[in-house]
Amino acid sequence: MDEPEQLQDETNLIDRLLTRASSHATQRLHTFLSEGETEAGHLTYETLDRHARAIAVDLQRKIGEGERALLLYPPGLDFICAFFGCLYAGIVAIPAPLPHRARLQRSLPRLQCLIEDSGTSLVLTDTAHLPELEALAFLAGLSILATDGQPPDEHEAGEWREPCINEDTLAYLQYTSGSTSEPKGVMVRHGDLFRHCGHTARAWGYGPDSVAATWLPHFHDYGLVDGIIQPLFTGIPVYMMSPVAFVVRPERWLKAISHYGVTHSQAPNFGYELCVQRIKPAERERLNLGRWTTASTGAEPVSINTIERFSEVFKQSGFERSAFYPAYGLAEATLLVTTKQHQKPPGALRLDASALEAHEVVEACAGYDQGRTCSVVSCGPPIGETQIAIVDPKTRRRVAAQQVGEIWVSSASMAPGYWQRKEESEHTFRAHLLDEQGEGPFLRTGDLGFIQDGELYVTGRIKDIIIIRGRNHYPQDIELTMAGSHPALRPGFGAAFGLEIGGQERLIVTQEVRPQFLEDIDIADVVGEIREAVSEEHEIQVYDAVLVRAGSIPMTSSGKIQRSECRQRFVEGRLDLLVNTRLVAS
Repeated sequence: MDEPEQLQDETNLIDRLLTRASSHATQRLHTFLSEGETEAGHLTYETLDRHARAIAVDLQRKIGEGERALLLYPPGLDFICAFFGCLYAGIVAIPAPLPHRARLQRSLPRLQCLIEDSGTSLVLTDTAHLPELEALAFLAGLSILATDGQPPDEHEAGEWREPCINEDTLAYLQYTSGSTSEPKGVMVRHGDLFRHCGHTARAWGYGPDSVAATWLPHFHDYGLVDGIIQPLFTGIPVYMMSPVAFVVRPERWLKAISHYGVTHSQAPNFGYELCVQRIKPAERERLNLGRWTTASTGAEPVSINTIERFSEVFKQSGFERSAFYPAYGLAEATLLVTTKQHQKPPGALRLDASALEAHEVVEACAGYDQGRTCSVVSCGPPIGETQIAIVDPKTRRRVAAQQVGEIWVSSASMAPGYWQRKEESEHTFRAHLLDEQGEGPFLRTGDLGFIQDGELYVTGRIKDIIIIRGRNHYPQDIELTMAGSHPALRPGFGAAFGLEIGGQERLIVTQEVRPQFLEDIDIADVVGEIREAVSEEHEIQVYDAVLVRAGSIPMTSSGKIQRSECRQRFVEGRLDLLVNTRLVAS
């Protein structure tokens, strides 16, 4: 993507917004769709700049540059104004989920963790949620400020003082979702973010004629960087809706893509799966998805079956299979690490499952028993100048070709570490290979995968691997088998994990049941199907099959299964059980 001359000297998002507010003042940037359907307001470059200046003035009066502010907002434009207000003030923004009234007790521990870990001095929110958050702020000894209200006037915005920042200045803290551990604040710097947006623009084909849409949470790195920041960086309009609006009626997302001629939009695997399952044929016929050229998918394991089903189902709506862009990324790398190349169809390898359990990559040839194979989707080559090493996590040496190891990443747009966690930052962000050159530093991702023909394939998480009788089992494969064993089970809402019982590692599976099946479910039949399917496909005995009600499986804010938390709840008896049917091993 070629940049106009006036943009080439910019080094941060403040520069870019100031330039665009001057040269494209009235051009629409962010538009929010109420209930995912009705335009409820929009921001031009000029109005975003003016709101950001006014909020920054207020912040600069209250706290000093470099202080932290916790942002608790519902989906919408107020969050965007507050986020850029923090950048304009030199304040470190901390996007976080707004606690839901009905789930306040469940949300408070994580919020308290964020407040204590970050040392935040101020909570920002909107007027509607100010009363309920005042008590939280009071208990934590924090000030609280509502940033919406009356539009700022020119005089107020004119008092803004541009902060003293450089490319190493901290822009915001992106707290990790905590799928395998307590949340940690990834330090995202202005220079890293700006460089990363440039790499992403090229990798995902953003251009001046692009149009974006997003429903991803603004407090998650995927939703924040690609959904909100990238359109500003590229100079294109983006249409936004809340995650709830999408989940309640997935067709709203595709209707917006169709109506606004969207070229770029993104979702985790489950988002595409929801569209396949719940959008009716008559609704598909009214869609025009022909302009959608970049449908990125990441944040959780990508299923080739979902890619194939979505492509087939929405082919009649003009969707091209080549528009799928499987990707791999993480907050510690700002967002994106690898993605599919332009004009290539999404690819996958069918592998020998037994070999993969031994961390060896062996492609399954014709005649293989389907039950002993698995498919792994290519997440493409590294973006920009990113380098990847596949490493034995114990020896810290590169593994041989056709072997699985830990994914190590080196990139100029990588975060420098975790906030106030020197030891963990040293271990995770500054790893070196134990070879003659001592290559590094690398980011240790904790994810397992392999490289073939220059493309990355992700196979799982190190901490989630289940080892029984010397064999490695990937929980996501077991969960996929389990969910497909009976129509009463909710795909994507199950967790498999190992637990030491009687001196041996045992397999425990937990699975949510669809609400409509609760009244007349034959529990013995469902459990029997789970046991049989897992035994046949993975040659492993289920020690305990736990059926639970919908909403019981703990998930991160981005929709990842929290297997370690599920294991803990199982041990402590805190799962909302329908049945617990242990099979005592002989």
